[in-house]
Amino acid sequence: MDIVADLIEGTMTVMSGWLVILIVYNLGISFFGFKRDTKDYQDHDPQLRFLVLVPAHNEEAVIADIIQNLNKMEYPRELYDFYILADNCTDHTADVARGLNANVLESHRETPDAPTGKPIVLEKALKELAGYQNKYDLVMFFDADNLIDTNMFAEVNSQYLDSDGQVDIIQCYLGSKNRKGIVALFYFMTYTITNRFFQYAKSRLGINSVIGGTGFAVSADYLYRRGGWTAMSLTEDFELQIEATCEGKRILWNHNARIYDEKPTAFRASYRQRTRWAQGHWFVTFKNTGKLFRALGQKKISLKEFVSTFLYMYSLTPYVVLMLQLVFGLMMLVFQWTGLIQTVPTHASPSSWLVMNWPSIVLFFYSFIFLFYIGDHMDNHNRFDYKVFFPMLLSVLLNTVLAGWAQVVGLFKHRKQSNWVKTEHKINRSEDMVVSIVNSDQVNAEAEALIADVGARENVAQERESVGV
Repeated sequence: MDIVADLIEGTMTVMSGWLVILIVYNLGISFFGFKRDTKDYQDHDPQLRFLVLVPAHNEEAVIADIIQNLNKMEYPRELYDFYILADNCTDHTADVARGLNANVLESHRETPDAPTGKPIVLEKALKELAGYQNKYDLVMFFDADNLIDTNMFAEVNSQYLDSDGQVDIIQCYLGSKNRKGIVALFYFMTYTITNRFFQYAKSRLGINSVIGGTGFAVSADYLYRRGGWTAMSLTEDFELQIEATCEGKRILWNHNARIYDEKPTAFRASYRQRTRWAQGHWFVTFKNTGKLFRALGQKKISLKEFVSTFLYMYSLTPYVVLMLQLVFGLMMLVFQWTGLIQTVPTHASPSSWLVMNWPSIVLFFYSFIFLFYIGDHMDNHNRFDYKVFFPMLLSVLLNTVLAGWAQVVGLFKHRKQSNWVKTEHKINRSEDMVVSIVNSDQVNAEAEALIADVGARENVAQERESVGV
């Protein structure tokens, strides 16, 4: 048993070493986020043609918002088309969209047990829109609950043209529609930190951006050469990112145009979403690790791109490592209590857990306190408010435990990639407006006025919410 104890102690030491590597990397990357962001590309006149796809499953309550948003983009209307992809809807999503004169592609299961979800509906849509690679330059993806900066197409157009076609994917800033409450606040904090001190910082180093699931544009030609939409995991965005990187493709970050995404407000909804993300992340990681090493060996990617991608692929491991260390430490105590070993090795006792992992704990609070307030000030122009410090701290602690457990559960469930769980949206339009659209053959002036009124009231509410928790 002494040999077993020594092996466990060695394993725990290696685990702590791995955590230190992740700490040093993320700390080093974050330093490049402190510079005030300026455009690294020149403005260009609108030239590119956009195909915009918006998957929607039972989204009648929010679909009108993004349709109105897309109709008001600061970009020539003849240069972009958008389609609402009504995915196995049992509500009035398609009717509301058609009532607002939007293009709608409906998708239904061929059999009751046929797979469904965002990847499936995107695959079907691109097949139905045959020839898109000749008609459009970029394909852009949004979620049904999003709101979008009206300058987004113009900014992506300029960034893409300025790169002389040497870019294949562009990811835009991922903002939040809501931040009120313990759960939504945690999402707002993590996205604020990630946008500036990970995404923007990596872009300054010439490293590929992470694709965030919405608000990203893909070269139509590259998408076509891939065979359409082929990423079928529960994290189709991450799968596309890793595969594109392994092919030597460039993924840029745009810090000048934002998508506003609705975040969950309940712990249960957050847990389900994070578990799904973890399932997909682990699946894609295990599937593509060998491919990443081959890409480095074949010189398709640089060493810095390899290191960045590899560490991001295994960025969920700290939760598993910390849990295993605690389990191993308890095992050592049990061995001692039962007389199997005389003494617990120094680095294998539960009491040494804090000593071994204090750098991780320090970085954790550095990120969620210092970096958040800096990023919130630089990107959202919010000042430090001591009144929300303790609610913020409570949010971080509770949600970190929940997120950590979700990563572990996702690891054990990573082989299951067909059960897509929709995150319900609660920032809804009035039911009266939905009914008025569904019951009319075309949107009249009264319905349009109602839509504008609801949208204006929502914008005011969001502005008020943005200045406090």
